[in-house]
Amino acid sequence: MERILVLAPHPDDGELGCGGALARFAEEGKDVYYAYFSLCEESVPEGFREDILATEVKTATRVLGIEENKIIPHHYPVRRFCDFRQSVLEALLKLRSDVAPDLVLLPCSDDMHQDHATVFREGIRAFKHSSILGYELPWNQKDFASTGFVTLEYRHVAQKIEAIKQYESQSSRDYATNDFLSGLARVRGVQAGIEFAEAFEVVRWYV
Repeated sequence: MERILVLAPHPDDGELGCGGALARFAEEGKDVYYAYFSLCEESVPEGFREDILATEVKTATRVLGIEENKIIPHHYPVRRFCDFRQSVLEALLKLRSDVAPDLVLLPCSDDMHQDHATVFREGIRAFKHSSILGYELPWNQKDFASTGFVTLEYRHVAQKIEAIKQYESQSSRDYATNDFLSGLARVRGVQAGIEFAEAFEVVRWYV
Protein backbone atom coordinates (compact mmCIF):
# COMPACT_ATOMS: atom_id res chain seq x y z
CA MET A 1 0.00 0.00 0.00
CA GLU A 2 1.71 3.12 -1.24
CA ARG A 3 -0.91 5.89 -0.91
CA ILE A 4 -2.33 6.34 2.57
CA LEU A 5 -4.99 8.85 3.62
CA VAL A 6 -5.83 9.69 7.21
CA LEU A 7 -9.16 11.39 7.91
CA ALA A 8 -8.97 13.55 11.04
CA PRO A 9 -12.28 15.16 12.01
CA HIS A 10 -10.25 17.70 13.99
CA PRO A 11 -6.51 18.45 13.95
CA ASP A 12 -4.76 16.11 16.43
CA ASP A 13 -7.22 13.23 15.98
CA GLY A 14 -4.98 11.65 13.36
CA GLU A 15 -1.87 11.98 15.51
CA LEU A 16 -3.63 10.63 18.61
CA GLY A 17 -5.28 7.74 16.80
CA CYS A 18 -2.53 6.60 14.45
CA GLY A 19 0.48 8.90 14.78
CA GLY A 20 2.88 6.00 15.25
CA ALA A 21 1.62 4.27 12.12
CA LEU A 22 1.86 7.52 10.15
CA ALA A 23 5.46 7.97 11.29
CA ARG A 24 6.30 4.41 10.23
CA PHE A 25 4.57 4.80 6.84
CA ALA A 26 6.33 8.10 6.13
CA GLU A 27 9.67 6.58 7.13
CA GLU A 28 9.04 3.75 4.66
CA GLY A 29 8.52 6.24 1.86
CA LYS A 30 4.75 5.89 1.53
CA ASP A 31 2.70 8.81 0.23
CA VAL A 32 0.84 9.92 3.37
CA TYR A 33 -1.99 12.44 3.07
CA TYR A 34 -3.66 14.10 6.05
CA ALA A 35 -7.15 15.58 5.68
CA TYR A 36 -8.81 17.45 8.55
CA PHE A 37 -12.34 18.82 8.62
CA SER A 38 -12.50 21.62 11.20
CA LEU A 39 -10.23 24.09 12.98
CA CYS A 40 -12.58 24.02 15.99
CA GLU A 41 -12.53 27.80 16.35
CA GLU A 42 -15.47 27.71 18.74
CA SER A 43 -13.68 25.46 21.23
CA VAL A 44 -10.12 26.82 21.17
CA PRO A 45 -9.10 27.59 24.78
CA GLU A 46 -8.90 31.18 25.93
CA GLY A 47 -5.54 32.79 25.28
CA PHE A 48 -4.98 31.16 21.86
CA ARG A 49 -5.76 32.49 18.40
CA GLU A 50 -8.95 31.06 16.93
CA ASP A 51 -6.97 29.55 14.05
CA ILE A 52 -4.11 28.20 16.19
CA LEU A 53 -4.83 24.62 15.14
CA ALA A 54 -3.95 25.48 11.53
CA THR A 55 -0.41 26.21 12.68
CA GLU A 56 -0.19 23.36 15.16
CA VAL A 57 -1.31 20.70 12.67
CA LYS A 58 1.45 21.73 10.25
CA THR A 59 4.18 21.42 12.87
CA ALA A 60 2.76 18.18 14.27
CA THR A 61 2.49 16.43 10.90
CA ARG A 62 5.99 17.64 10.00
CA VAL A 63 7.28 15.77 13.06
CA LEU A 64 5.68 12.61 11.66
CA GLY A 65 7.33 13.13 8.28
CA ILE A 66 4.23 14.23 6.36
CA GLU A 67 4.87 16.84 3.68
CA GLU A 68 2.99 20.11 4.13
CA ASN A 69 1.54 19.98 0.61
CA LYS A 70 -0.19 16.72 1.58
CA ILE A 71 -2.22 18.35 4.34
CA ILE A 72 -5.75 18.91 3.06
CA PRO A 73 -7.93 21.31 5.09
CA HIS A 74 -11.72 21.49 5.26
CA HIS A 75 -13.74 23.91 7.34
CA TYR A 76 -16.89 22.63 9.00
CA PRO A 77 -18.20 23.94 12.34
CA VAL A 78 -17.08 21.79 15.24
CA ARG A 79 -19.72 19.44 16.71
CA ARG A 80 -22.02 20.12 13.76
CA PHE A 81 -20.71 17.84 11.01
CA CYS A 82 -24.01 15.95 10.99
CA ASP A 83 -25.72 19.12 9.72
CA PHE A 84 -23.39 19.06 6.70
CA ARG A 85 -23.43 15.34 6.02
CA GLN A 86 -23.87 15.63 2.25
CA SER A 87 -21.14 18.26 1.96
CA VAL A 88 -18.78 16.08 4.01
CA LEU A 89 -19.52 13.15 1.71
CA GLU A 90 -18.81 15.26 -1.36
CA ALA A 91 -15.50 16.41 0.16
CA LEU A 92 -14.60 12.77 0.78
CA LEU A 93 -15.51 11.81 -2.77
CA LYS A 94 -13.19 14.56 -4.02
CA LEU A 95 -10.42 13.15 -1.81
CA ARG A 96 -11.07 9.73 -3.31
CA SER A 97 -10.65 11.19 -6.78
CA ASP A 98 -7.63 13.38 -5.98
CA VAL A 99 -5.67 11.03 -3.73
CA ALA A 100 -6.89 7.57 -4.85
CA PRO A 101 -5.71 6.00 -1.57
CA ASP A 102 -4.91 2.33 -1.12
CA LEU A 103 -5.54 2.63 2.62
CA VAL A 104 -7.81 4.97 4.55
CA LEU A 105 -7.46 5.56 8.29
CA LEU A 106 -10.50 7.07 10.04
CA PRO A 107 -12.22 7.07 13.44
CA CYS A 108 -13.55 3.64 14.42
CA SER A 109 -17.21 2.66 14.16
CA ASP A 110 -17.72 2.90 17.93
CA ASP A 111 -16.50 6.50 18.29
CA MET A 112 -19.23 8.43 20.11
CA HIS A 113 -18.15 11.96 19.14
CA GLN A 114 -20.75 13.28 16.72
CA ASP A 115 -18.18 14.70 14.27
CA HIS A 116 -16.13 11.51 14.33
CA ALA A 117 -19.24 9.41 13.74
CA THR A 118 -20.12 11.49 10.68
CA VAL A 119 -16.63 11.10 9.19
CA PHE A 120 -16.81 7.34 9.80
CA ARG A 121 -20.25 6.89 8.23
CA GLU A 122 -19.53 9.01 5.18
CA GLY A 123 -15.97 7.72 4.93
CA ILE A 124 -16.99 4.09 4.51
CA ARG A 125 -19.43 5.18 1.81
CA ALA A 126 -16.89 7.27 -0.09
CA PHE A 127 -14.05 4.74 0.14
CA LYS A 128 -15.96 1.49 -0.21
CA HIS A 129 -13.36 0.19 -2.68
CA SER A 130 -10.33 0.97 -0.49
CA SER A 131 -8.97 -0.84 2.52
CA ILE A 132 -10.17 0.95 5.66
CA LEU A 133 -8.86 0.83 9.22
CA GLY A 134 -10.59 2.52 12.15
CA TYR A 135 -8.23 4.08 14.68
CA GLU A 136 -8.92 4.17 18.40
CA LEU A 137 -9.49 7.18 20.65
CA PRO A 138 -10.34 5.36 23.90
CA TRP A 139 -11.94 8.34 25.65
CA ASN A 140 -14.63 8.41 22.93
CA GLN A 141 -15.37 4.69 22.85
CA LYS A 142 -17.42 2.11 24.72
CA ASP A 143 -16.23 -0.90 22.75
CA PHE A 144 -13.31 -1.25 20.36
CA ALA A 145 -12.56 -4.21 18.12
CA SER A 146 -8.76 -4.41 18.04
CA THR A 147 -8.72 -6.67 14.99
CA GLY A 148 -5.68 -5.17 13.28
CA PHE A 149 -2.29 -3.91 14.40
CA VAL A 150 0.53 -1.79 13.02
CA THR A 151 3.74 -2.76 14.80
CA LEU A 152 6.04 0.07 15.81
CA GLU A 153 9.56 0.75 16.97
CA TYR A 154 10.07 3.06 19.92
CA ARG A 155 11.18 5.86 17.58
CA HIS A 156 7.71 5.86 16.01
CA VAL A 157 6.07 6.15 19.42
CA ALA A 158 8.50 8.97 20.29
CA GLN A 159 7.55 10.79 17.08
CA LYS A 160 3.87 10.43 17.96
CA ILE A 161 4.46 11.88 21.42
CA GLU A 162 6.49 14.74 19.99
CA ALA A 163 3.79 15.45 17.41
CA ILE A 164 1.12 15.67 20.12
CA LYS A 165 3.33 18.12 22.04
CA GLN A 166 2.99 20.56 19.13
CA TYR A 167 -0.68 21.03 20.05
CA GLU A 168 -0.05 23.44 22.90
CA SER A 169 -3.68 24.57 22.73
CA GLN A 170 -4.77 21.01 23.62
CA SER A 171 -2.15 20.26 26.27
CA SER A 172 -4.69 20.25 29.11
CA ARG A 173 -6.29 17.07 27.76
CA ASP A 174 -5.59 14.16 30.11
CA TYR A 175 -4.93 11.84 27.17
CA ALA A 176 -2.20 14.08 25.71
CA THR A 177 0.46 12.81 28.11
CA ASN A 178 3.61 10.79 27.53
CA ASP A 179 2.54 8.14 30.04
CA PHE A 180 -0.83 7.54 28.43
CA LEU A 181 0.43 7.49 24.85
CA SER A 182 3.43 5.25 25.53
CA GLY A 183 1.39 3.02 27.86
CA LEU A 184 -1.29 2.43 25.24
CA ALA A 185 1.39 1.60 22.66
CA ARG A 186 2.84 -0.96 25.09
CA VAL A 187 -0.58 -2.52 25.77
CA ARG A 188 -1.26 -2.88 22.06
CA GLY A 189 2.26 -4.19 21.58
CA VAL A 190 1.65 -6.96 24.11
CA GLN A 191 -1.50 -7.89 22.22
CA ALA A 192 0.45 -7.99 18.95
CA GLY A 193 3.40 -9.91 20.39
CA ILE A 194 5.87 -7.05 20.03
CA GLU A 195 7.02 -4.19 22.25
CA PHE A 196 4.95 -1.40 20.67
CA ALA A 197 1.97 -1.21 18.34
CA GLU A 198 -1.18 0.69 17.47
CA ALA A 199 -4.49 -1.17 17.23
CA PHE A 200 -7.13 -0.72 14.56
CA GLU A 201 -10.60 -1.92 13.73
CA VAL A 202 -10.47 -3.66 10.36
CA VAL A 203 -13.44 -2.13 8.57
CA ARG A 204 -12.61 -3.34 5.06
CA TRP A 205 -9.53 -5.03 3.63
CA TYR A 206 -8.51 -5.62 0.04
CA VAL A 207 -5.63 -7.89 -0.96
